Amino acid sequence: MGSYTGDAPVVIVGAGLAGLTTALALGSYGIQTVLIERRPESSQHPRADGFTARTVEIFRSFGIGPDILPETAPSFKTQRTRVMSLTGQWFEELAWNDQEKKEDTAIPKQPEWSPYQGSSTPQDQLEPILMQRVIDLGVDVRMGHEFVGLAQNDKGVTVTIKNSKDGAVYFIKSPYLVAADGHRSAIRETLAIPRKGHGPVNSVQSVLFRAPELSPYLKKGFKQFTIDQPDLKAFMIAYQDERLVLHLPNDRVWNDELIRKAIFQSIGPEKVTLEVLATSRWDMSAWIADEFSRGRVFLVGDAAHSLPPNRGGYGANTGIADGHNLAWKLAQVLQGVSDDRLLSSYQAERLPVAWLRHDQIFARSDYKTLQREASTSGSSALGQSALPDAAVEFGQIYRSSGVIGADESLPEALTPDLWKGQPGTRLPHCWIELGEESLSTLQLHSGDWVVLSEDPEWAGIVKQVQANLGVQAQFIHVRQSEDVSIRFSDAFGVSQRGCSLVRPDGHIAWKLAEVDGDPKAALEEAWKTVSCYKV
Repeated sequence: MGSYTGDAPVVIVGAGLAGLTTALALGSYGIQTVLIERRPESSQHPRADGFTARTVEIFRSFGIGPDILPETAPSFKTQRTRVMSLTGQWFEELAWNDQEKKEDTAIPKQPEWSPYQGSSTPQDQLEPILMQRVIDLGVDVRMGHEFVGLAQNDKGVTVTIKNSKDGAVYFIKSPYLVAADGHRSAIRETLAIPRKGHGPVNSVQSVLFRAPELSPYLKKGFKQFTIDQPDLKAFMIAYQDERLVLHLPNDRVWNDELIRKAIFQSIGPEKVTLEVLATSRWDMSAWIADEFSRGRVFLVGDAAHSLPPNRGGYGANTGIADGHNLAWKLAQVLQGVSDDRLLSSYQAERLPVAWLRHDQIFARSDYKTLQREASTSGSSALGQSALPDAAVEFGQIYRSSGVIGADESLPEALTPDLWKGQPGTRLPHCWIELGEESLSTLQLHSGDWVVLSEDPEWAGIVKQVQANLGVQAQFIHVRQSEDVSIRFSDAFGVSQRGCSLVRPDGHIAWKLAEVDGDPKAALEEAWKTVSCYKV
């Protein structure tokens, strides 16, 4: 028998990027949270290092500054090339998708869509910093503790946990459980939630190593290398801190001697001092859970969707956005503002995002030859064209009870300039004047409800609605200098008297393009609807 250790409003199992983002957001909202992680410490393997500008936007909204998550230079482009070996013969640069093959140009630079660039910070460097931040916010972090089981009813979830250090088993009672426990999620398996998708993609032996003499070769602008030899096909990734990872085909038993031989063969003729830091096996696959929630349990990150690596970083970045989407909804419900119907919008919004990104991976050059019939739920990925990267990163639409006006006839994703402030899409980027500063609309958003308008009369209207509903919100009176290239009215699709209501996750919930009738009544009714306001 285990012991009972008390209640917690939210329990999160898994302290990878999705779990840490969920904990970071909940902690920022003042929600007491317990974070369970079976590992005694963070992994030393770099894993993800391609964080999109949208992910940077999310972390900046929670105070994660450039000292923690530095941005890449505006001219940065992840380049890869085919080589015989790193210090031997180099062949052609490899395009990432058919668009690049045709145009031979980089994707549009991020400032067109965002005030931020992406980041190349390795995951193993980011996770410990995020961990310390969530601890500072009061999250109860328990490393070396493992999920054992759960039981739930309409009142809450009882989670069974084992302390790996002493074997002690204990229980936590919580209204909600978040499963961030990876692609082999024990929680998903416990709930018997099936998955669909492409399935297995590849199995590799991954080797993390350092060789200081290779530094000159890593300064040529290329970050990824396809090793193409008659008897060795491998893939090498270079990180900014001069560590490298070699992915070898998992078609044999790789002992230490064979691994070192393969590394030297991939490096080529130059003699180097080799330090092998870690090895692991990695099974790449593409699976999407049929459900992202079951009762009071929610799946985020790889527990919900396992996606193979690609330039868009769909795996890690999608998981971070899951946690961002879910956390504010849990907070609103736990704080008594919203009815728990709001939580159903999590699956309604995030499941289509996962499927679109699944299909977009197999529509791109890296995986196009692996497309299978019926790879998605009820449809085929065969023949799907690759969408612009900016559409996938910034322009997917949410359709749920948390949005008014996101019609089913609308496309799943467009670039932000085409959406023009469409409800369900991310807050558009444009520069406005706030006091003496020029700020992006995306730099104003810090986890509250926001109303934006060029008409200052909305300030009083927002105050009245706040008082009536007891909700927290801020009004932004939009003013722009004459020389800005993106006008607010164009980006948001509203008149000078109109307004946009933005959710705590930075997505537009509703907009009033033209004022016709009572604006206070319109805003109050819309707010009640999209927040599932608890009467």
